[in-house]
Amino acid sequence: MIPVLPIILPLLFMVVLIFTRRWLAFQQYFSLLATVVLTLVSVILLLDVQQNGIATLQMGSWPAPYGISLVVDMLSAIMLVTVSFIAIVIMIYSPGFIDKGRQSAGYYPISFGLLMGVNGAFITGDIFNLYVWYEVMLTSSFVLIALGGSAEQLRGSIKYVTINFVASIFFVAGIGILYGLTGTLNMADLAFKIRAAGHIPHMNGALMLFFIAFSVKAGLFPFFFWLPASYHTPPIPITALFAGTLTKVGIYTMFRFYSLFIVENALFWKSFILIIAGLTMTIGVLMAASQFDIRKILSFHIISQVGYMVMGLGLFTVGGISGAIYFMVHNMLSKTNTFLAGGLVYQRSGSYDLKKLGGLYKASPLLALLFFVPAMSLAGIPPLPGFFGKFFLIKGGFEAGDYLITAVAILVGLFTLFSMVKIWNEAYWKKEPEEIKKGKLSRRAIAATGLLAIAVVLLGLFAGPVSELTVEAARQVVLPELYINAVLGL
Repeated sequence: MIPVLPIILPLLFMVVLIFTRRWLAFQQYFSLLATVVLTLVSVILLLDVQQNGIATLQMGSWPAPYGISLVVDMLSAIMLVTVSFIAIVIMIYSPGFIDKGRQSAGYYPISFGLLMGVNGAFITGDIFNLYVWYEVMLTSSFVLIALGGSAEQLRGSIKYVTINFVASIFFVAGIGILYGLTGTLNMADLAFKIRAAGHIPHMNGALMLFFIAFSVKAGLFPFFFWLPASYHTPPIPITALFAGTLTKVGIYTMFRFYSLFIVENALFWKSFILIIAGLTMTIGVLMAASQFDIRKILSFHIISQVGYMVMGLGLFTVGGISGAIYFMVHNMLSKTNTFLAGGLVYQRSGSYDLKKLGGLYKASPLLALLFFVPAMSLAGIPPLPGFFGKFFLIKGGFEAGDYLITAVAILVGLFTLFSMVKIWNEAYWKKEPEEIKKGKLSRRAIAATGLLAIAVVLLGLFAGPVSELTVEAARQVVLPELYINAVLGL
């Protein structure tokens, strides 16, 4: 029964919050308590998978592939824990940045709708239900990005929903072709049939449709342009929640599909994915380096750093996949942390424009520290987790003999450092402009940002134990028969 709780609990919490919309104080504290409960359930699932192997639940007691399968392996368990913890931090942070109008309009229940969609995508064992959870996630995120109805938000939300709607069309087309070719949409059953058949005509065409759909969701080259055009428009807690969760769902599903369904033309897919990874890393980091708005710099770095994750997928070795998963966890925490720190900069100075900022280190050393930790982690400075994530990936690249993509990853890391130093010099180190506004910082927002910064530091300090989990997750990804046997009971 436990595997269904990451879906059922957000639904129940959302219903409670819908019926208590007018009680804002209750919503704030209930939402925080609810995310804590969700995190505890996710940790229990992680420990269960670690001790007993892949957990499955056949809904309605219908055996796979006839019923709906829920599957929690080490990869999905790690993602569930990370997303739930990020949700705790966002709920602590939100009251200082989400105005009462947005809170009354459904900010908290819609946030749990988003979490339900994200969690559903992580644990579903059925491709059609994966599409359903993607749409739940898309609908919730569209409402959140447009919540408040400012002109800038509406422009951003239109771009966001249009490109994601197009991606959904590719997704549905891929589902239709795949079902027509194989007669099943259960992931484990489909993987079993692909291996038994040896060759299925037009299979690569169907998989390419899925790759395009997931590339849009993940922000990969050349489908990333919607992300920096929309992520900077809503209030910063919403942007931070999106940055820490949404693109990573696209990466997660790429891992799942590549592991289970790429049997034919493996060399083509490896080369293709590594090329996409290299272009995504390079173009994202160069675009980030040219920006002067903190939110846009960080948004372009989302693009750049999903390239690292896809690089690990392209290597498709235990070392490469393990490095990608560790890097993904680091990025989810560190990227969310930098956005939250950027929100504090705005609250203190009234702007995200680096040209209008300055003197924040002298004005508030704590504010400077809260940015410095995740920024240096993203740049790959030891002993922070960004260093270990990049080290694992680069080591995996050398071991696999893929030297070109490894060299690109090293070079992109230097440009990432340049962007973080640029923000530091402009916002914190240079002299404070005379006309700068001096707003009051939210204590809850400071506490939330500090909590996440501590988590980032701990992830680096305990890189060894965490990497043991990511190695086990990578082993399950690289050996898809473990997933197939767990679901089908073979």
